[in-house]
Formats: sequence, C-alpha cells, structure tokens
Amino acid sequence: QVQLVESGGGLVQAGGSLRLSCAASGRTFRSYAMGWFRQAPGKEREFVAAISWSGGSTNYADSVKGRFTISRDNAKNTAYLQMNSLKPEDTAVYYCAGSIRGGIGLGEYDYWGQGTQVTVSS
Repeated sequence: QVQLVESGGGLVQAGGSLRLSCAASGRTFRSYAMGWFRQAPGKEREFVAAISWSGGSTNYADSVKGRFTISRDNAKNTAYLQMNSLKPEDTAVYYCAGSIRGGIGLGEYDYWGQGTQVTVSS
C-alpha cells in the first residue's frame, strides 16, 4: 500500500515556474513507477509525465515537453514535477500516481494522491 500526498501548487503568472512534490509513504516507493496527471475544469484527466522506478526512463505529454521535468528521489520517497514557462492552459488540478507497471494510461496506475491546484494567470 502506498499513500501519496502532493504539494507545491499555487497561483503563478504566465512564464513562471512551480515545482510540485509528491511524498509517498511506505518502503515500497522505489518499486513503483510514478506519474503526474492533470485535470482542468470540464475536461478529462490527462497524462503529463511519468518516470520509471529507477528514474532512468521518463516520458512526457507533447504539450509539456521541453517545459516540464519529472524526477524522483527514492531515498526521500518523493517524486517531483518541475514546471517552467507555464501557460494559462496548464491550469488544472495536478495528481501524482504510482504504478507497478508504469505507462501513460490512467488505468495503469494503482495509487493516487488528492491533487494540488495549479493556476496560471495571463
């Protein structure tokens, strides 16, 4: 069992940066691939980024490539999402999730955090 808690969301102007953190409980964190997803009002939850259990492999949605960076620190049981050059269309609730299998589909993730709001003003 893994419990996930996101933090770091907030209000930022377009072009600014935020770093989201996802703290995981349990000693099995390093066994899980981690992903970040987001859900804007009236839209479906969508994939943002994923990282393998070792951190050696990452994957990004086209809409965030070159602007967002996913990373993890297994010693701290924490995953991160560094978001640069933020745009108003990045406004959403951001969720971290854990998966034994990894991937970009929502159904591939077993554990979810409660989400953190990111609002980008123009």
